[in-house]
Amino acid sequence: MTREELMKKAFDAIVEADEDMAVEAMDEGAKEGVTAVELLQEGFSKGMNELGDQFGRGEIFLPELIFATEVMKVVTDRVDEELAAKGENATEKGKVVIGTVEGDVHDIGKGICVSMLKSCGLEVFDLGREVPADEFIAKAEEVGADIIGTSALLTTTMTVQQELEEKLKERGLRDKYMTMVGGSPVTKRWAEKIGATAYSEDASECCDVALKLIAEK
Repeated sequence: MTREELMKKAFDAIVEADEDMAVEAMDEGAKEGVTAVELLQEGFSKGMNELGDQFGRGEIFLPELIFATEVMKVVTDRVDEELAAKGENATEKGKVVIGTVEGDVHDIGKGICVSMLKSCGLEVFDLGREVPADEFIAKAEEVGADIIGTSALLTTTMTVQQELEEKLKERGLRDKYMTMVGGSPVTKRWAEKIGATAYSEDASECCDVALKLIAEK
């Protein structure tokens, strides 16, 4: 099976919410020398982005999206295992504290971002979901983070991203940390409005954005 065929299979596995197909793609990839990380970056995540677009257009509904995210969790677990087995941990590239903001229980997109950030050599501290602004700051101070990343999937919780920016300023820490924001209702305009350092449209973009920020620090 060619690399292109493997990526197509990974893409289809997510779009069709087919866990068996996803596992087959990763197993076949291992035989062909294509890592789960590569499949995540070039296949699975693109399938998730496609479903997100379809959901936004009203072509699919929440249950279909949930089934696909369950398959994606199997994929990201495998990626994490692969990275741990290789002992990949390039802390010199930078540290990221990330989580879904307080009041928001959605964390699939954030979870994909976590795997992607790990795959590009960053040390990631995942705080999970429903994380208050104070907790992001406390963890960043504890680990000496370079970037604080926040995800908001509801328009009502986007205000926590703004709250984080305000609290960093109040404590004289705004210049100490770079901040990244994301989530389906979040836009570049929102990021600029609240004073965030950067905006990432999706998981496939978050690595490039984070590495660029750290390189320019």
